[in-house]
Amino acid sequence: MKAITQHHYSRPFLQIRYDLHLKTNVEEVIIRSCHKMCIIFFKFDPRPASKNAYRLILAANRDEVYNRPSKVAHFWGTNGEVLSGLDQECGKEGGSWLGINKRGKLAALTNYMEGNQNSDAAGRGFLVSNYLMEKDLDSYSYLKKVSTEGHLYNGFNLITADFKAKQDTLCYYGNRGSPEPIRLNPGIYGLSNSLLDTPWKKLLQGKQHFTNIVNDQSLSCDGLLQELLTVLNNEELNLPDPILESHGSFYSKPLIEALSSVFVRTPNYGTRTNTVILIDAEGNVTFTERTMLDSDANKWRTSSFQFNLQD
Repeated sequence: MKAITQHHYSRPFLQIRYDLHLKTNVEEVIIRSCHKMCIIFFKFDPRPASKNAYRLILAANRDEVYNRPSKVAHFWGTNGEVLSGLDQECGKEGGSWLGINKRGKLAALTNYMEGNQNSDAAGRGFLVSNYLMEKDLDSYSYLKKVSTEGHLYNGFNLITADFKAKQDTLCYYGNRGSPEPIRLNPGIYGLSNSLLDTPWKKLLQGKQHFTNIVNDQSLSCDGLLQELLTVLNNEELNLPDPILESHGSFYSKPLIEALSSVFVRTPNYGTRTNTVILIDAEGNVTFTERTMLDSDANKWRTSSFQFNLQD
Protein backbone atom coordinates (compact mmCIF):
# COMPACT_ATOMS: atom_id res chain seq x y z
CA MET A 1 0.00 0.00 0.00
CA LYS A 2 1.48 3.29 -1.11
CA ALA A 3 0.56 6.11 1.22
CA ILE A 4 -0.26 9.57 -0.01
CA THR A 5 2.32 12.04 1.18
CA GLN A 6 2.22 15.80 1.38
CA HIS A 7 4.63 18.56 0.46
CA HIS A 8 6.04 20.52 3.38
CA TYR A 9 6.67 24.23 3.37
CA SER A 10 8.80 25.91 5.99
CA ARG A 11 6.71 28.31 8.02
CA PRO A 12 6.95 29.40 11.63
CA PHE A 13 4.82 27.77 14.32
CA LEU A 14 1.49 29.56 14.28
CA GLN A 15 0.52 31.17 17.56
CA ILE A 16 -3.06 32.37 17.80
CA ARG A 17 -3.55 35.08 20.35
CA TYR A 18 -5.88 37.87 19.46
CA ASP A 19 -8.59 40.13 20.74
CA LEU A 20 -12.11 38.72 20.83
CA HIS A 21 -13.33 41.52 18.59
CA LEU A 22 -11.06 41.05 15.59
CA LYS A 23 -12.67 41.65 12.21
CA THR A 24 -14.35 38.72 10.50
CA ASN A 25 -11.88 38.57 7.59
CA VAL A 26 -8.97 38.14 10.01
CA GLU A 27 -10.81 35.31 11.75
CA GLU A 28 -11.39 33.61 8.43
CA VAL A 29 -7.65 33.68 7.77
CA ILE A 30 -7.16 32.03 11.14
CA ILE A 31 -9.85 29.43 10.38
CA ARG A 32 -8.10 28.64 7.10
CA SER A 33 -4.79 28.27 8.92
CA CYS A 34 -6.19 26.23 11.77
CA HIS A 35 -8.98 23.83 10.99
CA LYS A 36 -12.25 23.15 9.34
CA MET A 37 -15.34 22.68 11.46
CA CYS A 38 -17.39 19.59 10.76
CA ILE A 39 -20.10 17.51 12.36
CA ILE A 40 -20.99 13.83 12.00
CA PHE A 41 -23.95 11.83 13.31
CA PHE A 42 -24.00 8.08 12.87
CA LYS A 43 -25.88 4.97 13.91
CA PHE A 44 -23.91 1.73 13.99
CA ASP A 45 -26.02 -1.44 13.92
CA PRO A 46 -23.79 -4.28 12.70
CA ARG A 47 -26.49 -6.93 12.86
CA PRO A 48 -29.81 -5.21 12.19
CA ALA A 49 -32.85 -7.21 13.21
CA SER A 50 -34.69 -6.42 9.99
CA LYS A 51 -33.55 -6.80 6.40
CA ASN A 52 -34.99 -3.33 5.85
CA ALA A 53 -32.71 -1.82 8.51
CA TYR A 54 -29.22 -0.40 8.07
CA ARG A 55 -25.83 -1.49 9.36
CA LEU A 56 -24.72 2.14 9.13
CA ILE A 57 -26.53 5.45 8.82
CA LEU A 58 -24.13 8.38 8.67
CA ALA A 59 -24.88 12.07 8.09
CA ALA A 60 -22.06 14.61 7.97
CA ASN A 61 -21.33 18.26 7.21
CA ARG A 62 -18.03 19.57 5.94
CA ASP A 63 -17.46 23.18 6.97
CA GLU A 64 -14.68 24.99 5.17
CA VAL A 65 -13.59 28.24 3.58
CA TYR A 66 -15.81 28.43 0.49
CA ASN A 67 -13.00 28.96 -1.99
CA ARG A 68 -10.68 26.20 -0.76
CA PRO A 69 -10.14 24.05 -3.86
CA SER A 70 -11.46 20.50 -3.70
CA LYS A 71 -12.93 17.78 -5.88
CA VAL A 72 -16.48 16.57 -5.31
CA ALA A 73 -17.12 12.92 -4.45
CA HIS A 74 -15.96 10.56 -7.19
CA PHE A 75 -14.45 7.12 -7.60
CA TRP A 76 -10.64 7.06 -7.61
CA GLY A 77 -7.71 4.84 -6.63
CA THR A 78 -6.89 1.33 -7.81
CA ASN A 79 -9.67 0.12 -10.11
CA GLY A 80 -11.73 3.12 -9.00
CA GLU A 81 -12.61 1.43 -5.72
CA VAL A 82 -12.54 4.50 -3.44
CA LEU A 83 -15.40 7.00 -3.25
CA SER A 84 -14.75 10.38 -1.62
CA GLY A 85 -14.18 14.04 -2.19
CA LEU A 86 -10.57 15.19 -2.29
CA ASP A 87 -8.74 18.25 -1.02
CA GLN A 88 -6.87 20.25 -3.67
CA GLU A 89 -5.26 22.81 -1.37
CA CYS A 90 -1.61 23.37 -2.29
CA GLY A 91 0.54 20.88 -0.40
CA LYS A 92 -2.47 18.85 0.76
CA GLU A 93 -3.72 17.52 -2.57
CA GLY A 94 -5.30 14.11 -2.21
CA GLY A 95 -6.37 14.34 1.42
CA SER A 96 -10.02 13.75 2.29
CA TRP A 97 -12.52 14.20 5.10
CA LEU A 98 -14.94 11.32 4.49
CA GLY A 99 -15.03 8.32 2.20
CA ILE A 100 -15.70 4.63 1.66
CA ASN A 101 -14.31 1.96 -0.63
CA LYS A 102 -15.89 -1.03 -2.31
CA ARG A 103 -14.21 -3.44 0.14
CA GLY A 104 -16.14 -1.91 3.04
CA LYS A 105 -13.51 0.40 4.50
CA LEU A 106 -14.89 3.74 5.68
CA ALA A 107 -13.12 6.70 7.26
CA ALA A 108 -14.27 10.09 8.54
CA LEU A 109 -12.25 12.95 10.00
CA THR A 110 -12.96 16.05 12.04
CA ASN A 111 -10.36 18.49 13.30
CA TYR A 112 -10.09 19.34 16.99
CA MET A 113 -10.81 22.97 17.90
CA GLU A 114 -7.68 24.45 19.43
CA GLY A 115 -5.90 27.77 19.30
CA ASN A 116 -2.27 26.80 18.82
CA GLN A 117 -1.52 25.12 15.50
CA ASN A 118 1.72 23.87 14.02
CA SER A 119 1.61 24.99 10.39
CA ASP A 120 4.29 22.40 9.52
CA ALA A 121 2.33 19.47 10.97
CA ALA A 122 1.42 16.53 8.75
CA GLY A 123 -1.82 16.91 6.76
CA ARG A 124 -4.69 15.23 8.57
CA GLY A 125 -6.71 14.56 5.42
CA PHE A 126 -4.20 11.90 4.38
CA LEU A 127 -5.28 9.85 7.41
CA VAL A 128 -8.56 9.26 5.57
CA SER A 129 -7.16 8.73 2.07
CA ASN A 130 -4.44 6.36 3.24
CA TYR A 131 -6.89 4.19 5.17
CA LEU A 132 -9.22 3.95 2.19
CA MET A 133 -6.31 2.57 0.15
CA GLU A 134 -5.04 0.32 2.97
CA LYS A 135 -4.72 -3.35 1.97
CA ASP A 136 -3.30 -4.95 5.10
CA LEU A 137 -4.44 -3.21 8.30
CA ASP A 138 -7.96 -3.46 9.69
CA SER A 139 -9.72 -0.45 11.20
CA TYR A 140 -8.41 -0.93 14.75
CA SER A 141 -4.85 -1.79 13.70
CA TYR A 142 -4.73 1.28 11.48
CA LEU A 143 -5.82 3.55 14.34
CA LYS A 144 -3.32 1.83 16.62
CA LYS A 145 -0.60 2.76 14.14
CA VAL A 146 -1.95 6.31 13.81
CA SER A 147 -2.01 6.67 17.60
CA THR A 148 1.76 6.14 17.72
CA GLU A 149 2.14 9.04 15.30
CA GLY A 150 -0.54 11.31 16.80
CA HIS A 151 2.04 13.87 17.93
CA LEU A 152 2.91 14.62 14.29
CA TYR A 153 -0.52 16.15 13.68
CA ASN A 154 -2.59 19.03 14.92
CA GLY A 155 -5.72 17.94 16.79
CA PHE A 156 -8.05 15.50 15.04
CA ASN A 157 -10.70 12.83 15.47
CA LEU A 158 -10.69 9.82 13.16
CA ILE A 159 -13.35 7.18 12.64
CA THR A 160 -12.43 4.02 10.73
CA ALA A 161 -14.62 1.05 9.91
CA ASP A 162 -14.63 -2.33 8.20
CA PHE A 163 -17.97 -3.58 6.90
CA LYS A 164 -17.58 -7.28 6.13
CA ALA A 165 -20.00 -10.14 5.55
CA LYS A 166 -18.96 -11.89 8.77
CA GLN A 167 -18.32 -8.90 11.03
CA ASP A 168 -18.61 -5.11 11.06
CA THR A 169 -16.16 -3.09 13.13
CA LEU A 170 -16.19 0.65 13.80
CA CYS A 171 -13.38 2.37 15.73
CA TYR A 172 -12.49 5.83 17.00
CA TYR A 173 -9.31 7.65 17.93
CA GLY A 174 -8.70 11.29 18.84
CA ASN A 175 -5.16 12.53 19.40
CA ARG A 176 -6.36 15.00 22.06
CA GLY A 177 -8.08 12.27 24.07
CA SER A 178 -7.25 8.74 25.19
CA PRO A 179 -3.90 7.41 23.93
CA GLU A 180 -5.55 4.22 22.66
CA PRO A 181 -8.19 3.80 19.95
CA ILE A 182 -11.50 2.23 20.92
CA ARG A 183 -13.90 -0.15 19.23
CA LEU A 184 -17.38 1.35 19.27
CA ASN A 185 -20.38 -0.65 20.43
CA PRO A 186 -23.61 -0.56 18.42
CA GLY A 187 -25.37 2.73 19.05
CA ILE A 188 -25.88 6.33 18.00
CA TYR A 189 -22.99 8.79 18.19
CA GLY A 190 -22.17 12.40 17.47
CA LEU A 191 -18.79 13.94 16.64
CA SER A 192 -17.86 17.54 16.00
CA ASN A 193 -14.65 19.43 16.77
CA SER A 194 -14.09 18.12 20.27
CA LEU A 195 -13.87 14.50 21.43
CA LEU A 196 -16.55 11.92 20.58
CA ASP A 197 -19.95 12.82 22.06
CA THR A 198 -18.70 16.00 23.78
CA PRO A 199 -21.98 17.69 24.81
CA TRP A 200 -21.88 20.85 22.75
CA LYS A 201 -25.48 22.02 22.36
CA LYS A 202 -25.32 21.81 18.57
CA LEU A 203 -24.21 18.20 18.87
CA LEU A 204 -26.90 17.31 21.40
CA GLN A 205 -29.63 19.03 19.37
CA GLY A 206 -28.52 17.46 16.11
CA LYS A 207 -28.04 14.03 17.64
CA GLN A 208 -31.57 14.06 19.09
CA HIS A 209 -33.01 15.12 15.73
CA PHE A 210 -30.95 12.41 14.01
CA THR A 211 -32.06 9.79 16.55
CA ASN A 212 -35.73 10.58 16.04
CA ILE A 213 -35.34 10.12 12.30
CA VAL A 214 -33.27 6.92 12.23
CA ASN A 215 -35.69 5.28 14.67
CA ASP A 216 -38.66 6.00 12.38
CA GLN A 217 -39.21 2.63 10.71
CA SER A 218 -41.87 4.04 8.38
CA LEU A 219 -39.41 6.05 6.27
CA SER A 220 -38.43 4.84 2.82
CA CYS A 221 -34.80 5.13 1.73
CA ASP A 222 -35.56 8.39 -0.09
CA GLY A 223 -37.60 9.64 2.84
CA LEU A 224 -34.77 8.84 5.25
CA LEU A 225 -32.30 10.68 3.02
CA GLN A 226 -34.43 13.81 2.84
CA GLU A 227 -34.97 13.86 6.59
CA LEU A 228 -31.24 13.45 7.25
CA LEU A 229 -30.51 16.38 4.94
CA THR A 230 -32.94 18.39 7.05
CA VAL A 231 -30.84 17.55 10.12
CA LEU A 232 -27.68 18.67 8.37
CA ASN A 233 -29.14 21.94 7.09
CA ASN A 234 -30.51 23.20 10.39
CA GLU A 235 -29.27 26.79 10.87
CA GLU A 236 -30.73 27.24 14.36
CA LEU A 237 -28.21 28.76 16.76
CA ASN A 238 -27.62 26.76 19.95
CA LEU A 239 -26.71 29.41 22.49
CA PRO A 240 -25.72 30.01 25.15
CA ASP A 241 -23.32 27.08 25.19
CA PRO A 242 -20.68 27.47 27.92
CA ILE A 243 -18.78 24.34 26.82
CA LEU A 244 -18.41 25.50 23.20
CA GLU A 245 -17.68 29.08 24.26
CA SER A 246 -14.97 27.94 26.67
CA HIS A 247 -13.44 25.59 24.10
CA GLY A 248 -13.42 28.34 21.45
CA SER A 249 -12.38 31.19 23.74
CA PHE A 250 -9.86 32.38 21.13
CA TYR A 251 -12.70 33.20 18.71
CA SER A 252 -14.90 36.30 18.80
CA LYS A 253 -18.46 36.06 20.11
CA PRO A 254 -20.06 36.57 16.64
CA LEU A 255 -18.03 33.73 15.19
CA ILE A 256 -18.79 31.40 18.09
CA GLU A 257 -22.47 32.19 17.52
CA ALA A 258 -22.15 31.21 13.86
CA LEU A 259 -20.36 27.99 14.80
CA SER A 260 -23.12 27.04 17.26
CA SER A 261 -25.45 25.77 14.52
CA VAL A 262 -25.30 22.40 12.80
CA PHE A 263 -25.28 24.18 9.43
CA VAL A 264 -22.74 27.01 9.59
CA ARG A 265 -23.01 30.11 7.44
CA THR A 266 -20.76 33.18 7.33
CA PRO A 267 -19.91 35.35 4.30
CA ASN A 268 -16.87 33.33 3.22
CA TYR A 269 -16.85 30.25 5.41
CA GLY A 270 -19.33 27.60 6.45
CA THR A 271 -21.03 24.35 5.54
CA ARG A 272 -20.25 23.55 1.93
CA THR A 273 -20.95 19.79 1.75
CA ASN A 274 -23.63 17.48 3.18
CA THR A 275 -22.96 13.74 2.93
CA VAL A 276 -25.24 10.81 3.78
CA ILE A 277 -23.97 7.23 3.69
CA LEU A 278 -26.33 4.27 4.11
CA ILE A 279 -25.24 0.62 4.27
CA ASP A 280 -28.10 -1.85 4.40
CA ALA A 281 -28.25 -5.40 5.70
CA GLU A 282 -27.35 -6.83 2.29
CA GLY A 283 -24.26 -4.64 1.84
CA ASN A 284 -25.83 -2.16 -0.54
CA VAL A 285 -24.25 1.29 -0.18
CA THR A 286 -25.96 4.58 -1.01
CA PHE A 287 -23.66 7.60 -0.91
CA THR A 288 -25.30 10.99 -1.40
CA GLU A 289 -23.40 14.27 -1.53
CA ARG A 290 -24.92 17.74 -1.68
CA THR A 291 -22.22 20.30 -2.34
CA MET A 292 -21.90 24.04 -2.87
CA LEU A 293 -20.91 25.24 -6.34
CA ASP A 294 -18.61 28.13 -7.26
CA SER A 295 -18.29 29.35 -3.63
CA ASP A 296 -21.92 30.47 -3.94
CA ALA A 297 -24.06 29.64 -0.90
CA ASN A 298 -27.16 29.73 -3.13
CA LYS A 299 -25.91 27.18 -5.67
CA TRP A 300 -25.84 23.47 -4.75
CA ARG A 301 -25.60 20.18 -6.61
CA THR A 302 -26.66 16.74 -5.36
CA SER A 303 -24.99 13.54 -6.56
CA SER A 304 -25.80 9.98 -5.55
CA PHE A 305 -23.84 6.74 -5.94
CA GLN A 306 -24.93 3.16 -5.32
CA PHE A 307 -22.80 0.02 -5.17
CA ASN A 308 -22.59 -3.32 -3.38
CA LEU A 309 -19.76 -4.12 -0.99
CA GLN A 310 -17.22 -6.67 -2.21
CA ASP A 311 -15.88 -9.26 0.23
